[in-house]
Amino acid sequence: MSLKDQLIKDRLPKHVAVIMDGNGRWAKKRGNSRVFGHKNGVKAVREVTEAAAELGIGYLTLYAFSTENWSRPKAEVEALMALLVSTISSETKTLMKNNVRLNTIGCRDALPKAVLAKLESCIEETSSNSGLTLTLALSYSSQWEIIEAVKTISTKVKDGSLLVEDITSENFGAYLSTSGMPDPELMIRTSGEHRISNFLLWQLAYAEFYFTEILWPDFRKEDFYQALMDYQGRERRFGKTGDQVKA
Repeated sequence: MSLKDQLIKDRLPKHVAVIMDGNGRWAKKRGNSRVFGHKNGVKAVREVTEAAAELGIGYLTLYAFSTENWSRPKAEVEALMALLVSTISSETKTLMKNNVRLNTIGCRDALPKAVLAKLESCIEETSSNSGLTLTLALSYSSQWEIIEAVKTISTKVKDGSLLVEDITSENFGAYLSTSGMPDPELMIRTSGEHRISNFLLWQLAYAEFYFTEILWPDFRKEDFYQALMDYQGRERRFGKTGDQVKA
């Protein structure tokens, strides 16, 4: 029986977040530039997106480019942006075929005009799709996101449209860029690193973490299923005891 067939369909996470790490190391091991690794990472994106869509997972969020990544060498950043444009162009038909809706979170104003135009075009074209919501975190950092939320809340308090006592942990999420989505129940990071790198700090409060040594360009559907199998083998207690959960 395959890993996919072993998965319990009604125990799949509604939202999976992925830190796609290891492109540079993958390329270096092959004597190539980091950009070569990023290009080969596109296949992993396609495989994981298809796997999530086939399983009926509702949300998949991929950490594609952080605000900190702008400090990388100019040539690499420019190549990444060009790759983003070409990938969105080539994958739009596949998204439509698989009923996938594209979404993005992050500081859009920082993106080059060509990237933003292509991104917005694909988002509009796929907006009526009702299957998986694929979110690309671009020019994103969780600290930036939380600060932006605090600014919005502060403005509302200042103009009297929101009372301080009405600010709760339950409604704070409405001011984040992931508003309307369930929080991720599973976060996957490839390449063997064990940190979350300023990614969805608020939303990952009760997520299960899965770390793998596999470098992102080598990550495939079977590896995604393995992460889901691991997730389904865990007891999610949310502060309760194991006995309480079983009861």
